[in-house]
Amino acid sequence: MSIKPLFTATATAIGGRNGHSEAADHTVSVDLSVPKEMGGPGKPGTTTPEHLFACGYAACFGGALDFVASQHKKSAKDAKVICAVTVGPRDAGGFGIAVKMNVEDLSLPQAELESLVHEAHEKICPYSHATRGNVDVAFTIKGA
Repeated sequence: MSIKPLFTATATAIGGRNGHSEAADHTVSVDLSVPKEMGGPGKPGTTTPEHLFACGYAACFGGALDFVASQHKKSAKDAKVICAVTVGPRDAGGFGIAVKMNVEDLSLPQAELESLVHEAHEKICPYSHATRGNVDVAFTIKGA
């Protein structure tokens, strides 16, 4: 599958999970540390790749949801999207991630919000496309 490039974000990481990562345009600059739960030092003021993925997926999905809603003459611009990314060992070896997505918009009826979330996940969000078939993504949806 090919895409028509609209924007490219570039970042460099040095030192892996116990290092530093920064966007080429300097809009994001973070120190990284393995959390204590994974046997690392869990240094204060640091983050993890999972935090960064969760932030990106939540923001991207919120945008996709509002895009889909606008196509149906609705608005989901104030939807709250909470993305929880879990990392752990895989049965097949190595490590994998799982995602739990909580979407709330009390301005939309429950059934309508569920339909919009499904459409955003299946048809629009690039993070959803990238994870499909590779990462378990579970949704909890709360509308009016």
